[in-house]
Amino acid sequence: MKRTAFSGGRIVILVVVALIVLWSATYTVSEREQVIITQFGDPTGDPVKNAGLKFKIPFIQKVNVIEKRILQWDGPLAEMPTKEKTLIMVDTYGRWQISDPLQYFKRFRDERRAESRLRDILGSETRNAVARHELIEVIRTTKDRVPVQSDELRKADASGLVGVLPEISRGRTALEQDIFETSRAKLVDFGIDLLDIRFKRVNYNQRVEKQIYQRMISERKQIAERFRSEGLGEAAKITGRMEKELNSIESEAYKQVQTIMGNADAEATAIYAEAYNQSPEASEFYGFSKTMELYPEIMSGKSTVVLSTNSDLFKYLQNAEMHDLPVEFPPVDQPGSKEGPSGEDPLPGGGQ
Repeated sequence: MKRTAFSGGRIVILVVVALIVLWSATYTVSEREQVIITQFGDPTGDPVKNAGLKFKIPFIQKVNVIEKRILQWDGPLAEMPTKEKTLIMVDTYGRWQISDPLQYFKRFRDERRAESRLRDILGSETRNAVARHELIEVIRTTKDRVPVQSDELRKADASGLVGVLPEISRGRTALEQDIFETSRAKLVDFGIDLLDIRFKRVNYNQRVEKQIYQRMISERKQIAERFRSEGLGEAAKITGRMEKELNSIESEAYKQVQTIMGNADAEATAIYAEAYNQSPEASEFYGFSKTMELYPEIMSGKSTVVLSTNSDLFKYLQNAEMHDLPVEFPPVDQPGSKEGPSGEDPLPGGGQ
């Protein structure tokens, strides 16, 4: 009975050991992975790239899983100088894939070291490309872009530089291609296939960003002042034309008024001439009436008129009879009179 129990326990132990050995000797590879088998730390055999159930030597060989998918690399935001010594902040990103798992494993062993090497190579090549070109080359995508500048802005900008992009030889796309080709050639030795690298963001350094914005504001204010000065000049021109036209209209109206009044006076004179030239008496009466009209004008107020006895104006006064003219003399006090104006005795005693 005891022998039977001992035999059953041995069988169980053998089965458990067999299962452990079988579990250690098998492994699975998914579609997203590729495997490097190492024996005492050194790779052995070719990389396993096909998915499925695989076998290895238990307890001696180790399975090292390596990604087969396209991996993302996000570069750090770094400060870089351009050709004209302008400090800018450049942020990049890329895509890469492990093309040679065995070479990759020998050089890096894990993905963390690979990303560190990618950061060194891609960051260095990006810095070199930016330092060889001016800022406009890094910002502009291609050299075929033509900016739109309005006629008003072109007139207001005396320098002719506002709104006009400088000429470029290559552009940002060409710079990204240079970085990609140079970095890809270097990463081949590490078993890495670089698929793409791009600029995510390019911005001014914070120390010079405020100065650049202030310069942009001052340029726009200068253009605004030129717009205002041109507007004031146009307003002055319009006002001058308006005053000129107004004076022309007033002078033409005055001319027409004077012409009408002259024609009216001529017609009136002709009517008078026709009426008073019918007989000598009529002509004499016309001269008399006109002379009478002049007397109130030349003798009004405190005017003093000196006329010759041969004057045409004096002849009617000379022929007029004194008793026909209403003459009033003011009262004059006689010398030696003792009475005042009211007939009373000016003396206090009231003498006769």
